[in-house]
Amino acid sequence: MTLLLGSVDPWDPSFAAAILTIIFNPLFWNVVARWEQRTRQLSRAFGSPYLACYALGCVILLLNVLRSHCFTQAMLSQPRIAGLDNTATYHLGLALLAVGFLFVLSSFFALGFTGTFLGDYFGILKEARVTTFPFNVVDNPMYWGSTANYLGWALMHASPTGLLLTALVALVYMVAVLYEEPFTAEIYQQKASRSHRRS
Repeated sequence: MTLLLGSVDPWDPSFAAAILTIIFNPLFWNVVARWEQRTRQLSRAFGSPYLACYALGCVILLLNVLRSHCFTQAMLSQPRIAGLDNTATYHLGLALLAVGFLFVLSSFFALGFTGTFLGDYFGILKEARVTTFPFNVVDNPMYWGSTANYLGWALMHASPTGLLLTALVALVYMVAVLYEEPFTAEIYQQKASRSHRRS
């Protein structure tokens, strides 16, 4: 850890930009989604909860592109670690990238666009919580797949900055899960209770 910290320039503007986008993105989508769930202002503004959810999803995608760009720029602007700059580490990074993409893409296909981009906060619910692959392998596979992508990318670049930023990504996602999971469990429990009362 000391080696990592000693190899990172915390005053580099690209490093600061990466930190800001990593922290901002989940904070933004959670605040906006909770606001929508309480007020329905986005649904009213767009005339439909589906259109509002698609709009928020597109903003989240653009923010994620910006975060990945800032992450990459921060890595490229800082030194590499010689001990990681080898073929074995590069291939490990490629493998993590492949696993990450598998989890992210399979999560997206299992959830659909609205399921991926907070549709439950807009009142757009599936019949039940998704439990098929990759959700039967790991909880929150979209988040951990994304973390694996960043870790793989950092290893491929032998980047101490990338490794440090990946740790921040994982930490921010863990906080987001603590915030999101109880809400998701509650709304599907309420849905199941309403269905049970009607039957």
